[in-house]
Amino acid sequence: MLPNYYQFYCPVKILSGQLAVSNIPFEMTLLGCQRAMVVTDKGVVKAGLIDMVKSAFADSDVKIGRIFDEVPQDSSDKVANRIAKMFKTERCDCFIAVGGGSALDSAKGANIVLSAGSGNILDFQGADKITSDLKPLIAIPTTAGTGSEVTKVAVIYNETTETKMSFVSDKLYPDLAVIDPRMTLTMPPMITAATGMDALTHAVEAYTCIQKNPIDDIYAKTAIDLIRRYLVRATQDGKDTEARMGMANGALFAGIAFSNSMVGMVHALAHALGGVCHVPHGIANAILLPWCLEYNLPKVPEYIAELSGLLGGARAYLEPLEQAEETISLIRNLLKKLNRISSIPEKLRDAKVEEDQLPEAAEAAINDGALVYNPREVSYNDALDVYRKAF
Repeated sequence: MLPNYYQFYCPVKILSGQLAVSNIPFEMTLLGCQRAMVVTDKGVVKAGLIDMVKSAFADSDVKIGRIFDEVPQDSSDKVANRIAKMFKTERCDCFIAVGGGSALDSAKGANIVLSAGSGNILDFQGADKITSDLKPLIAIPTTAGTGSEVTKVAVIYNETTETKMSFVSDKLYPDLAVIDPRMTLTMPPMITAATGMDALTHAVEAYTCIQKNPIDDIYAKTAIDLIRRYLVRATQDGKDTEARMGMANGALFAGIAFSNSMVGMVHALAHALGGVCHVPHGIANAILLPWCLEYNLPKVPEYIAELSGLLGGARAYLEPLEQAEETISLIRNLLKKLNRISSIPEKLRDAKVEEDQLPEAAEAAINDGALVYNPREVSYNDALDVYRKAF
């Protein structure tokens, strides 16, 4: 059924395929840029992926002006402010973000600071508070999970309050997303599994939240189908280029879907776990997804039911509630299979969460903006109950 009203917007140019990275210098000239600042982390450098980016500039008139490789596991306000200062000092005119969600969000955060002329990113937390145009941003994901290369969202860790802050604006869309499977070949099994479950969560929440729409539904369902076909393969064999390409595109489609439809309870609870307990975002999503779907089941059984076939379910003759339960069971089975291959945690206790941390996380979760789009209202006690079930 069509909603009475919906919006869809994705202005990102996408290059997807083998050797896509080699096109970056040409794309920089189209953007009117000459001197890029690369934002990445030590792991990406160690894996040799920055060398691949640098080699694309070998015979080019455009240049890399500075490489910042100190992005932490969770992009933070202080790191974003540091990057912005270096960008100005080195006289760069665009960003190239290479890495997972933290690197991409760090570049987005620095871009906010630079373009607004403010020294503090915290001034722009929330939705649609960014009014200035941003510097060009080229996003090269090295994981297949966050979808940040095609989203208008940045999640930044506030080091002072120990919470994750969301920034949402159409200004935050990258100008270019470069999907090159070579950039994901070095991901170890655990990270492959966790980022893949992150992408699955994006797609499932986009399909079941209150702001869903028919265009995003297509992207979300395509993403779920790709993830079901390729996530286990990519986790088992990291050199499987077909599986890596399938997952990279699955994460991309899921990112487009949730950037418009938004996410819900899973992300709210996962953000809180990241801030309070420092659980990696993909792992938190993987553990919480089936439990949150169970919580939302009374409100949207038909939407959850419609995903069972995409996840490998075959019993289409079931009633919607039964079929929705099958969807949840299939997601649990997928996580179990990934656990056997990669040791990704299935419970919060296995992700080094302490039970006495759960009340603090629940308090943080109910103040997370993602809950606005959840199909069912969530109280402090509801959040705490889901955490305890997942523990």
